[in-house]
Amino acid sequence: MSGDRGIVGEAGVMLPDERLDPEDPPQSVPGPRPDQRRVGRYVLVIVMCTLLLVPFVPLIFWSVSHRWFFPTIIPDQLSDRAWSYLLSERSQVLEGLTTSLTIALCVAVLAAAIGLSGGRALGLYRFRGKRVVELVLLAPVIVPAIAVAMGIQVLFIRYSLADTIPGVVLVHLVPTIPYVVLVMGAVFANYDVSYEEQARVLGANPLRVFLHVTLPAVLPGLIVAAFFAFLISWSEYIMTVLIGGGQVVTLPLLLFSFVGSDPSVAAALSLFFIAPAIVLMVLTSRYLSGDQAAVGGIGRA
Repeated sequence: MSGDRGIVGEAGVMLPDERLDPEDPPQSVPGPRPDQRRVGRYVLVIVMCTLLLVPFVPLIFWSVSHRWFFPTIIPDQLSDRAWSYLLSERSQVLEGLTTSLTIALCVAVLAAAIGLSGGRALGLYRFRGKRVVELVLLAPVIVPAIAVAMGIQVLFIRYSLADTIPGVVLVHLVPTIPYVVLVMGAVFANYDVSYEEQARVLGANPLRVFLHVTLPAVLPGLIVAAFFAFLISWSEYIMTVLIGGGQVVTLPLLLFSFVGSDPSVAAALSLFFIAPAIVLMVLTSRYLSGDQAAVGGIGRA
């Protein structure tokens, strides 16, 4: 019979049919075993960590060196002069750290709030002039920062925002908002609005829909966007100098003042400057990769 899955032999014993029917699943292609994939993943992580940490080795040597001349591989004389100076009151490092953290955190929160609504509009809706809006958003990134800051400085002087922390926070929003809007636009491009509609049908008001439906769904992307805004504001130098006028002292200003004049202090301050960014990256790493990656669907409309 055509429906039988075997062939009757001479002794009347049903033998298995080696022919495949159309409904039979195809054989799986052999691939690397889980142990091999795990080893390969560990090797890749070790290589990436090595490439990231190698540039810090000269900085560590410079920060503890008293004299270090070519062609010696390690410093001939060690000294804690640079670190002692950074931890002293006359270095202004603690003041600069507090100011930088305050400005960067304020910029991250404000940029995330603005980018949330802007990204939703660009990611979910199609409207006339959308490409023009995207081009305008990218304009602050394309135009040199010094040109943007020079134009804004005249306006800030008129409204007494120059040489103040609020003025520096506002000017740092110029380069950060485009990145946040683009990241959130990619997140909302893969967002299903039907969940909000179901919540409204069940009687939820707009605030509850946002807090219990929208915000949890886009939270990984929002954290990544705020992280980008924090890093941009944390390392901003040109706009801080022009708008802050030397009255708002941040870590990048202190770092640039020692580059070229005192390599040991500059190296120690560089490590001090990089540390908070690395800590923040570690805390948000779960949203940058893996199953909870925030922008895994970027570019998909």
